[in-house]
Amino acid sequence: MISCKNIIKKYQQLEVLKGIDLEIHSNEIVCITGESGAGKSTLLHIVGTLDAPTQGEVWIDGVNVSSLKGNKLSAFRNQNLGFIFQFHQLIPEFSALENVALPSLIRGESMKEAKAKAKEMLSYLGLSERLEHKPSELSGGEQQRVAIARALVMNPKVILADEPSGNLDSKNARLTHELFFKMRDDFNLTFVIVTHNPDLALMADRQIKLKDGLLL
Repeated sequence: MISCKNIIKKYQQLEVLKGIDLEIHSNEIVCITGESGAGKSTLLHIVGTLDAPTQGEVWIDGVNVSSLKGNKLSAFRNQNLGFIFQFHQLIPEFSALENVALPSLIRGESMKEAKAKAKEMLSYLGLSERLEHKPSELSGGEQQRVAIARALVMNPKVILADEPSGNLDSKNARLTHELFFKMRDDFNLTFVIVTHNPDLALMADRQIKLKDGLLL
């Protein structure tokens, strides 16, 4: 599903990634671990097409995404990748339903279609009673499930998660990671997760450890 070939990332004179070769299979749940500054989030952002490598290529489902630019890259990202962040990145003025509908609206679907898909995803995640609640009216765990619903709504092939349980208590953190396995089975998904939590990383199919910009 994902192939990284000699990924190098430099910021001026600072070399953050020093030649990463990595393959992740379809339906695999992989955790990327390592100390702060090891390059985990940088690698995740490059795999997710949110940043470009200084050198090297990223292939996703047979497409060389490193060669895509502008609208073609945005369209690929919108249709194939879902993102979950530590701080949720929900729009505070929008309801849960509106937040989850947003990717569909960006794709050009009607408001009716977008809200129908969003409602279905929120119901799947047990939030059918929270559709009109704004983020400030939701618990931390509920906010994260809204963010997960938003990541799922476009039926992506890959979910990229950056410290998805970093702001949750231990119980909700474990529930979130268990939910990823259910989603993998229900929606045929591949997960790439950055985490500092060693117990949660052990739940994954495979751990990948970064140190000083290199795979161990």
